[in-house]
Amino acid sequence: MSKPEAVRGRGTVRPVRRLGDPVLRTECDPVRAFDASLERLIDDMFASMYDANGAGLAANQIGVPLRVFVYDCKDDEGRRHVGHVVNPTLVAADGDTLEEPEGCLSLPGLNFPTPRYAHAVVEGVDVKGRPVRVEGTGYFARCLQHETGHLRGQVYIDVLSGEARREAMRAIRGGRL
Repeated sequence: MSKPEAVRGRGTVRPVRRLGDPVLRTECDPVRAFDASLERLIDDMFASMYDANGAGLAANQIGVPLRVFVYDCKDDEGRRHVGHVVNPTLVAADGDTLEEPEGCLSLPGLNFPTPRYAHAVVEGVDVKGRPVRVEGTGYFARCLQHETGHLRGQVYIDVLSGEARREAMRAIRGGRL
């Protein structure tokens, strides 16, 4: 993805944590300080996400157990959405369930058909503590559900079932990560 002008050249790329790192399985803490360190974290998250060619990134994926995620992805109508949410809550996930290929920067190289709702709404605040509401459809709804899951200590393979889950477990045990 190309970087928006607002984040181009800002932020430091941090290594993305991989499955097996305990930070990915720990529920994240709420952000309480809305200061320069939070601004730096969000800049670093964007830099890290773009460096890894991702569409979204949760703070715990770079080792910071705080409730923050960033995103840059398109919805089902091709509109690009770029932003961040601090202390997000998934307030709606509804509509048809779509099973589409999904991957994760913390499980590089793996991709499995993952069921997600076609519509999602996340509420939280921005870097200054102002309320935000983000609504998405299609791929963007998938992204919102994926990133809020990370902040609860989940990874996308947790929502898999049946053969997709068995295949994912075989890939992980087989060292394909």
